[in-house]
Amino acid sequence: MDEDILTIEEVAKYLRVSERTVYDWAQKGEIPSGKIGTVWRFKRTEIERWVNERLSSTKSAPADMASLVKNILSPERIVFLEHQTKHDALVKLSQVLATAPQIKDGKELETEILKREELMSTAMGAGIAIPHVRLGSVTDLVMAIGISKVDIIDFESIDGIPVRLLFMIAAAHNQHSYYLQTLSFFSTRLRNSDLRDGLLNAESPMEAYKLLIK
Repeated sequence: MDEDILTIEEVAKYLRVSERTVYDWAQKGEIPSGKIGTVWRFKRTEIERWVNERLSSTKSAPADMASLVKNILSPERIVFLEHQTKHDALVKLSQVLATAPQIKDGKELETEILKREELMSTAMGAGIAIPHVRLGSVTDLVMAIGISKVDIIDFESIDGIPVRLLFMIAAAHNQHSYYLQTLSFFSTRLRNSDLRDGLLNAESPMEAYKLLIK
């Protein structure tokens, strides 16, 4: 067999995981692979590229607000909203987030954001919601922010306060740790009432952006 073509056993040894793990990844389409007859085979070059991509995307959230925001947000993805329902607000904000180059399938993003919201409200109280998903069509963690000029009345927040600030986060499947750290980071920092008030009173996306990075 061509030395560039690997078996499940060879891939498992190379990755230092079990053969069952490699088989499961192949079955789910999570690793580059193909079948010759009924047998899984793998190209060495594709496996090496896959490993490099996974290792390079293993990040930790920066310790300060400015660095994190600069990594995942641009002023163009901060928008003012005037939707009274969470469905319309989420659709609009997902369309904004889909303009980021890290998002490869805007329709999937919109569908999965809405599906996630149906399972459980992402409103965290104090007028804030953090809708979030991890998707295979996302290449790196990225965010968009919606500042609503009207109360969004149906987010079912735990404190009953209508949502006015939405922080939408999308990440790749292999960014679990970075994704959780980012959610935790914003959940903590947004407890600052001065920051929330400043964002709500911002007159332009750039003004809101500067508040987040100062």
